[in-house]
Amino acid sequence: MTKIEKISPQSLAEAKRIILSGGVVGIPTETVYGLGGNAFDDGAVKKIFEVKGRPNDNPLIAHIHLDYDLSKIIDYDTPCAKKLREAFLPGPLTLVYPSTNKVSPFVSCGLNTLAVRVPSHDGAQAFLREVDVPVVAPSANLSKHVSPTSALHVYEDFAGKIPLILDGGECEGGIESTVCDVTGDIPIILRPGLITKEMIEQVCGACEVYAPVLKAGDRAKSPGMMYKHYSPRCQTALFEKGALSNAKSRVREELDKGRKVAVLCENLLLKEFVGIDAQMLDLGSSPDEMATNLYKLLRQSEKIADVLVAIEPSAQGGVMEGVMNRLKKACLSTDINAKS
Repeated sequence: MTKIEKISPQSLAEAKRIILSGGVVGIPTETVYGLGGNAFDDGAVKKIFEVKGRPNDNPLIAHIHLDYDLSKIIDYDTPCAKKLREAFLPGPLTLVYPSTNKVSPFVSCGLNTLAVRVPSHDGAQAFLREVDVPVVAPSANLSKHVSPTSALHVYEDFAGKIPLILDGGECEGGIESTVCDVTGDIPIILRPGLITKEMIEQVCGACEVYAPVLKAGDRAKSPGMMYKHYSPRCQTALFEKGALSNAKSRVREELDKGRKVAVLCENLLLKEFVGIDAQMLDLGSSPDEMATNLYKLLRQSEKIADVLVAIEPSAQGGVMEGVMNRLKKACLSTDINAKS
């Protein structure tokens, strides 16, 4: 039996008991919900991989509260890392440090680094202070499925598989944290997110982006780098913003086959589909709205449609790098990825 409990002294005490006894708990953050386990406990970390069906070469992020002694789990710090912590933490930024190897070796999947995050969500901070250990918490979804932004999303994937989900409301950030390697002189973004390259450059003076094309068997340096991720359980087709006519033709073709179709697009394109019998999913108008809405709408699409037709938003750069990173991986399948 899986319980969903509002965050309270009682539910936090229960969560602590589960975590310190090697169990796994669903927890909120400001970005997405996580599947949390004690980073020092080999059994708990293995359980997360097993419950998610997560590949064992995909490293995890250790979550800590704001006052946790970071020196317990990282080997050394850099001036740039300190600046980034002061500027953005707590918040949606994960920093990758050299590891002391004090946490379970299964956390980093054989790498000599450790990804650490300090979430800003009040409920997450209360939970982390209650347990007072680093908690590894990948997104609380089955592997490759759409990330969860509500306690109900977590329940849909893990009902009967975990004992407790702490309900902290709907996530405001919507996409996972930016992951940034700070082991060298120049920070390197491993996964884009709400803290952008431009924001990091303003603090550190320079920032690079690591963007390899990973194939099966390659080792990921960060969560979220695998080639397919965040996918709804329906057929998908992603069209570039200049291929609107192709997208409309695809929608009509699918409707003519008797299939249910959902269209995911930015607000200004909704009018282009007036009179077409498809379910419209409004991604929003601003980059922040699109980040917040993306996963919720991807999960909605699999409930209402056989085929999701998505159209790239016109906005580029900044937060949209993270949004497009997720959208492209969500729609990466054997189906068409249409071009203009």
